[in-house]
Amino acid sequence: MLKKIFLGSILCISSMFAGTINVAVAANVSYAINNLKKEFNKLYPDTKVNVTLTSSGKLTAQIRNGAPYDIFMAANMKYPNALYKEDLAVTRPLVYAQGSLAYLSAKKQDFKKGINFIKNPNFRKIAIANPKTAPYGTASVEAMKNAKVYKDIKSKLIYAESISQTVTYALTAADVGFIAKSSLYSPKMKKYKEGINWYTVNSKLYTPINQGIVLLKKAQKNSEASAFYSFILSKKAKKIFNDFGYLVP
Repeated sequence: MLKKIFLGSILCISSMFAGTINVAVAANVSYAINNLKKEFNKLYPDTKVNVTLTSSGKLTAQIRNGAPYDIFMAANMKYPNALYKEDLAVTRPLVYAQGSLAYLSAKKQDFKKGINFIKNPNFRKIAIANPKTAPYGTASVEAMKNAKVYKDIKSKLIYAESISQTVTYALTAADVGFIAKSSLYSPKMKKYKEGINWYTVNSKLYTPINQGIVLLKKAQKNSEASAFYSFILSKKAKKIFNDFGYLVP
């Protein structure tokens, strides 16, 4: 009898988490999101997590225009703060991870000069994410301006629509690019070596990239969305973020 009650309880709990949730995710998280989904589905195997990946600015515009997202994982705090103030989010933005910048090039580079190496006269193109829509692009420009190299290389900049596209540009269309360090932890990036193809940008040159999460108004009474939101802030999720090169609060 007890066994039947216990089994019935499990089935009841499982049925509570048997739907679909839609998560708007900043492009820089594209490398970690599959691991996050897998770990979440170990806890809630019947919940399907649909993910939309693009720049935080574009996702914010979509949310304002009624896109049916339940959760927003942004690349900084600016956009989720704005949505909360506009009453489009039901939770105050919290930091789920802190991102950092790195240089990336398909060719061997001399990183001993620090950020000044991008002033190399042989460089024709330098890739960054669009600073108007992508927080990592904003941080890239800030780093260059603080290092007083921006004016020297401004004419060489090419802009990608997201940080993931910046990786592609850095490896194909440009001599070097400013990318999210997290992207280097993708299995496909293992052949690019630290100190040869990539190097961490001095974090003192730009404002820390606090990445924020909010539960959106559409999901106010959605227990599955609440479960995923809580998971992203959990110790298990923090370990995954850490494994992908993020700092965690």
